Amino acid sequence: MPEAASLSPAFTAVHEHFLKTIVPLWQGPGWNAELALPYEALDPQQRPMPVQRYRAMACARQLYLFSTLADVPGAREHAAALFRSLQKHFHDAEHGGWFYSIDAQARPLDRSKDLYTHAFIIFACAHYWQQSRDPLAESVLDAALSVVATQFSTGDGLYEAVLGEDWSAQGTGPLQNPLMHLAEAFLATLAVREDGAVEAALVDLCLAMQVRFVDPASGFLMEKPCGAVDNWWEPGHQFEWFYLLESSTLLKGSELHSSLEAAFAPSQRMGVRAGGVLAMLDVDGGVRDGTQRIWAQAEYLRALTLRAGGDVASQVQVLRERFLHESGWYECRDASGTVSRLDMPSTTPYHLATCYQALARH
Repeated sequence: MPEAASLSPAFTAVHEHFLKTIVPLWQGPGWNAELALPYEALDPQQRPMPVQRYRAMACARQLYLFSTLADVPGAREHAAALFRSLQKHFHDAEHGGWFYSIDAQARPLDRSKDLYTHAFIIFACAHYWQQSRDPLAESVLDAALSVVATQFSTGDGLYEAVLGEDWSAQGTGPLQNPLMHLAEAFLATLAVREDGAVEAALVDLCLAMQVRFVDPASGFLMEKPCGAVDNWWEPGHQFEWFYLLESSTLLKGSELHSSLEAAFAPSQRMGVRAGGVLAMLDVDGGVRDGTQRIWAQAEYLRALTLRAGGDVASQVQVLRERFLHESGWYECRDASGTVSRLDMPSTTPYHLATCYQALARH
């Protein structure tokens, strides 16, 4: 295939950059050895940004990252340390579940329980258990699945976005982004074991997403339930959902998959400008935020690997030329193309890892 031939050198370049430049950042300057946690972000000189917090979600994303890099020297040990830190620093022994964040002295900071964090703990523990076969990893996986089912569930296939420390209601209701990552976490669980309860929950979640979040007029999957005030959609999330559904034998062919498949071309037409993925659009297609973020670029590229005729090679070049540099990456460019964020968050390598895995399969 001509595209495969043109893609190989470019993929080799970005993948080597990932392994030789980005991953070592989080084993070196991005690693707080005293707490055994990744710093939240590094500055352009690869120095830790001033510490205000450490998030359980960031720890879980890095746990996933190093669980998938078993061939990298020290990766297995790094993953094991991250797994221990997840339990040591963030687990709520009194109420169950995991705190959102701790402060610079490792004291609980934001004690709320959010679905986004718990979804990533499920996702990371599934991958870590697959790599390590540590029985404690499956135990934590089971505990996280249990609190999601018993505490976050709204009983209609959806889940609350945020609850209090003691699981008290906060009135947030369901939100798209944590629900998408919960679907991703359920898929990761099913990839490592048979689990009827998780499979049923995933199917119910996707049915509810179709009913509550897909706008009947535009066909886009919205960030808040349809009918909510001040709603919007994000092209990056359209592409991310498409990949999850298209790559799943369980979900491919579902009504939600059909909706995201139908929305793909309009998402490209309205939400991608000269290869750059825009951040936010109104339901009528008006640009609300023209920022281009590296995670959305990675998700668009990942989705294109599953699209017949998708110009994967060109998008690899967009990612490489606009977002990667010799010391790391640019997190954001504004609507004019100017770099608008110079820090490098510890959460971003997760998106690059999933993207490069898809490219390798492609």
